[in-house]
Amino acid sequence: MAEEIDERIGNLIQFKKEDFENDWIPVALGGFGQVYKVRHKKWWTVYAVKCSTAIVGDSELLSTTYNSLLEEASKMEKIKFNYIVQIYGICSNPIGIVMEFMENGSLEKMLPTHTLSWQLKFRFIHEIALGMNFLHSMSPPLLHLDLKPGNILLDSHLHVKISDFGLSKWKENSTRNEYIQRSAIKGTLSYIPPEMFLQSSRLPGTKYDVYSYSIVIWELLAQKKPYAGASMLNIIVKVAAGKRPPIHDISEERPVECQQMIDLMQRCWNQNAKKRPNFSDIVMESHMLLCLVQSPLPEPETNTDNTGEDILKSSSIMLFSENTNDSQQGSTLEDAGSETQNLLRNIMLEDQTWVDDNDFSLLHVAVAQGNLEKVNHFLSLNLNINSKSISGFTPLILAVQKKLPDICMCLIENGADVNITDEDMWSPLHFAAQGGDDRIVRLLLDHSANVDSKERDDWTALHLAAQNGYENVVRVLFTRHTNPNSQEVNGKTALHLATYFGHYKLVKLLISQGANVNSIQNDQRTALHIAADKGYFRVAQHLIQKGANLNFPDQSNYTALHMAAVKGNSMICKLLIKHGANADAKSFQDWTPLHLATYKGHTEIINLLKDGGSNIDSEGDLKWTPLHLAVRYSEELVVSHLLTLGADPEIAEMSGWTALHLAVQRGAFCSVINLIEHKADVNAKNAFGWTPLHVAVLNSNVSIIKTLLLANAKLSIEDNSGCTPLQLAARNRKHDVVALLEGRDNVSSSSDELSGDVGPYLQFHE
Repeated sequence: MAEEIDERIGNLIQFKKEDFENDWIPVALGGFGQVYKVRHKKWWTVYAVKCSTAIVGDSELLSTTYNSLLEEASKMEKIKFNYIVQIYGICSNPIGIVMEFMENGSLEKMLPTHTLSWQLKFRFIHEIALGMNFLHSMSPPLLHLDLKPGNILLDSHLHVKISDFGLSKWKENSTRNEYIQRSAIKGTLSYIPPEMFLQSSRLPGTKYDVYSYSIVIWELLAQKKPYAGASMLNIIVKVAAGKRPPIHDISEERPVECQQMIDLMQRCWNQNAKKRPNFSDIVMESHMLLCLVQSPLPEPETNTDNTGEDILKSSSIMLFSENTNDSQQGSTLEDAGSETQNLLRNIMLEDQTWVDDNDFSLLHVAVAQGNLEKVNHFLSLNLNINSKSISGFTPLILAVQKKLPDICMCLIENGADVNITDEDMWSPLHFAAQGGDDRIVRLLLDHSANVDSKERDDWTALHLAAQNGYENVVRVLFTRHTNPNSQEVNGKTALHLATYFGHYKLVKLLISQGANVNSIQNDQRTALHIAADKGYFRVAQHLIQKGANLNFPDQSNYTALHMAAVKGNSMICKLLIKHGANADAKSFQDWTPLHLATYKGHTEIINLLKDGGSNIDSEGDLKWTPLHLAVRYSEELVVSHLLTLGADPEIAEMSGWTALHLAVQRGAFCSVINLIEHKADVNAKNAFGWTPLHVAVLNSNVSIIKTLLLANAKLSIEDNSGCTPLQLAARNRKHDVVALLEGRDNVSSSSDELSGDVGPYLQFHE
């Protein structure tokens, strides 16, 4: 291995084809050439080798091509940054650049095949900006000149790495017409800025890449190709005329932050290159938007226990309906009337071995008709009493399903097997329990039916009876010692099912017969979790009385109190707190019940939890307090309520955002006033160095800007890039805001009620 490493040209490792295994897997084909996935024989490491299409397989390497490639690889190798593809060396025969292999390919391949979350889209946008800012920060700036989804690669964790920037010199050496024609052939014409079409003498600059970046933003937000279907000439005319991809192609179900991202995108594709922002500014704004869109949300109150309607167990028999056309679908024997009678008569005279297309025999037909005389007649002819239809129905299963105890007895006395199952492994006892017929249940058990027989998903008769609330059947099953704690495939016991459907009497009966009150499903939820989620007070009360664990965590570390809080079940919250439930229990995301109640806007439960000892300023995921959540997601009344209860408006989350920052960002005017009245620091700085006034300036919210100024927000505070709010407004060409800030001395006189102390104004709006 040491010998291999020593073969270097400068800092570049010089690889040979024989250093890699023979299996060169093509993974991409671009304008530069073919990309292969290869594995190094000795290092057992996977690399990507990008070879020039013109020289693949050519034994005579052109020195000029090799030297150009070497020069570019050397330039690329010096750039080591998280969001830039790493170059390791150069390969010979075929010659190519050896770089890190990106497991998830390019953004171009992902966009049409995956539905990306808004958080992931915003992260991609920010990481692309970080990579480009690094290139432009070099001295002199390194231009990309071909920024597009195909050159934006994704690693195994879906983080961005930009590639192909080192080939920019080749593009610069082309004539303008050659470059445009080559771009058209490669399908990259959409990313070329208008000045390249309009100003024949102008050399590309950093704002070229900013324009390309804006088209990438649009493509990410819309998940469509820009100018799809348009001809080369049509694209050139559109771009030169100032037309851009349509905003309405971006989903209307976008988050509020998306409008600011669209605003950034539109500034980046400004027709005038000088008015486009620099990447040094873009990274800050894209970071802000990413922080906001990825603000933590409590886990949705999804039913991970799967005890919804989809778990209802049922089975119905539609005779002669399998494999038939629509006109026959659902036809039953009794519906057939005289036609069936004639069929029976004719068959009885001719062929007692007759079966129909679904393998129903004459005995099945007689049972389905409920005709005991004909059943006895066919039994006297020695017809197979346990014959099965295609679906596995025996005559006994049909008799049980139709609740015909006399025919059931007749069949059993003549040797019917009480434990034969259908294709879903339902036994006659399952069907009897499903139908709630305790007479037939007792009959089957008296003739050795397996009381705990399990069907395909491990449901027993007790599960079915508990689900449907058949207390009479449950009592019969317990006389035969059914297992009260038998679990089906998802871990549910009969107690879980009875609780889910609110069968209070059955819950009491099951527990009295030994049901484990703390039995857990596969998702770790107990019956108390379910009762708290569904709002069944009496069920929850009885479970607690019988020893239910109040603080048992499910697979997300949610307790029953979390479930009740998120669903707004205040009586159950009060019950749980009264009996000692931990009001500050935390989920795996560090959410307390108070966080969830706040997120859903349940003020009554907020009061209960606060009175029960919950910390009003408890920090959850990313150090978000309930107040952060209220300002970001709830009604302004909830914000006011938390402040009244003593929530601290000074606390900052992980990125330094206070509740006031978030209220300003959301444009929640009343919350801004309320927070200021409760002594929120109007000059607090977040991780970017932004005060609430910086955020208000970016949002162009004049009313909030005036309010902050009246509350003594300072105009002189600089953010991390040295920008004051006024400079930030000027940089982003927010002319109305600039005018407002430059004339701040006149702000207080613009409204009589805003002059002097802002206290009365704030109280009025609360």
